[in-house]
Amino acid sequence: MEISELAEYMYARIPLSRAMQVTILEANAERVKLAAPLAPNINHRQTVFGGSASAVALLAGWALLFLRLRHEGFEGYIVVRRNTMSYERPMPVDFTATATIAPDSTWAQFADALKRKGRARVMIHVLLECENERTAMLEGEFVVVTPSKD
Repeated sequence: MEISELAEYMYARIPLSRAMQVTILEANAERVKLAAPLAPNINHRQTVFGGSASAVALLAGWALLFLRLRHEGFEGYIVVRRNTMSYERPMPVDFTATATIAPDSTWAQFADALKRKGRARVMIHVLLECENERTAMLEGEFVVVTPSKD
């Protein structure tokens, strides 16, 4: 899937991504990097609103899992089961969110569970950066449920 196709899919299915003016810098089955400008995501202190940072991080995780599932021939509904966001410093300008999946051994277990049970979960790590410095981290547990074949 081309970056432009993923962007249109994301904007159509997750309208908040368009409102936040999220762009895709990199997207493949191993890593997704999104960018977002300060202006539509600003808070009262003239830095990135924490909710916006969290939303972009979750969106990066969702996009990575979406692409990885497609790459490996899986279909399924992606939901966030839980996440933890750690903020380290304010973000006074545009920022990025880079998502990666836990090691391949974890992915193999995930894929096996999805095949056998039609449901599986996986951890995705997202690094947020501003001005090339780490500003926040998200650890998210995502669940995939395959569509029923009724």
